[in-house]
Amino acid sequence: MQRSLKALAPILLGLVIWLLPVPQGLTPATWTYFALFAAVVLALVLEPVPPALAGLFGVTLAAILRLVPLAPGKVPSPGEAVKWALSGFSNGTVWLIFAAFMFALGYEKTGLGKRLGLTLIRRMGKKTLGLGYAVALADLILAPFMPSNTARSGGTIFPIIKNIPPLYGSTPEENPRGMGAYLMWTALATTCVTSSMFLTGLAPNVLAQSLVEKTAHVSLGWSQWFVAVLPAGIILFLLTPLLAYIIYPPTQKTSENAPIWAAEELRKLGPLSGREVTMAALAVAALLGWIFLKDYVDGTTVALAAICVMCVAKVVTWNDVIGYKQAWNVLAWFATLVTLADGLGKTGFLKWFAGAAAAHLQGMSPTATLLGLTVLFFVSHYMFASVTAHVAALLPVMLATAMAVPGLDIAKASMVLCATLGIMGIITPYGTGPSPIYFGSGYVKSKEFWVLGTIFGVIYLGVFLAVGFPWIVARG
Repeated sequence: MQRSLKALAPILLGLVIWLLPVPQGLTPATWTYFALFAAVVLALVLEPVPPALAGLFGVTLAAILRLVPLAPGKVPSPGEAVKWALSGFSNGTVWLIFAAFMFALGYEKTGLGKRLGLTLIRRMGKKTLGLGYAVALADLILAPFMPSNTARSGGTIFPIIKNIPPLYGSTPEENPRGMGAYLMWTALATTCVTSSMFLTGLAPNVLAQSLVEKTAHVSLGWSQWFVAVLPAGIILFLLTPLLAYIIYPPTQKTSENAPIWAAEELRKLGPLSGREVTMAALAVAALLGWIFLKDYVDGTTVALAAICVMCVAKVVTWNDVIGYKQAWNVLAWFATLVTLADGLGKTGFLKWFAGAAAAHLQGMSPTATLLGLTVLFFVSHYMFASVTAHVAALLPVMLATAMAVPGLDIAKASMVLCATLGIMGIITPYGTGPSPIYFGSGYVKSKEFWVLGTIFGVIYLGVFLAVGFPWIVARG
């Protein structure tokens, strides 16, 4: 009965929205698409069917009804509709997420992940909170040099920490809250914070910098960005592992003998095997490629090349790759979500939404208007499956609105809006590149993920508005 209600709720929501009068400024097709999108999002929350299937339902129905135009005002042909429906599968971030799972598979198959996990436990394993801060520190060290948080957190940190919880008897199927769920959430929440702290900590930050320069004729430098976000960034970075420990506590909090046990297990493993050395060399090569070759080779290309070499070098077999259902499931899920979110922009819904919301802010003081724009910019991320898409679709609209407000300093407004790009990724299981990876690990269940996303989203935005916002506005 409960499953039937879960299946019925998204359908009813979509129908109710669809039957409402079409708002002025929108076409019936655009309003129908929004109703479909809302129904899919509710299905992702309630999970009457697997998330990937819910996304596939959404893009398929949109393609059948030909709701998404490839050109404004033009109804797509059946061929154009299916081309749009499958477009998410050509998205580089989607394949980088898939590659992160393959890296994790390589760490697991060679035993290198277990070795690295045991090493971390030996050094910091007496307390789970200590492991949480170790994960956070690793992300902070890499963040200034890796603009892709998918590569940084999903491709580098996740494959290592995935091997730690099973050593404590915590797996997605058995005792996920023992340690695994805490470590996965801490890793994701931390990378959202570090993505805001550095201009080069998130690829969309650089895109935002370019759009700000073109739209508002304001230049945002690396040091300017870092200093602007620093007060709120430090607070959130230091608090995040502790907040996760309090709000989403692991049941395995201490293990005084863990370092001794880990040292003994490392002794049993013996010296590094040839396959472990190969996997380590590939991981380092990918890391260096992501850091130093980003201007010459796309990060996804680096990851795919590493997977090819992994197979050729027998680190994993091709049967291992095609048999990793979890990775293929996440790829299908995120590809359809990227497509659905893209449809909101192509139908004109996002532009209408931003314009309608911004109109309600007219007549307010410059500071109050900027505050409202910041909250709107942050909360609207629920409708995006990538920060890049969010920046491209809404940042120019927000900047244009801010520029029309008398007395509002556009340089400060630009920095305030851009500073939220990393932290907004925490709110949904699809909000930023690493999110599907940690969600797909199975440790944090769907309902928990949405609830935690809302709680941490409120906290992150609250700290930013209380500390970061006045700091940026008050600076000369």
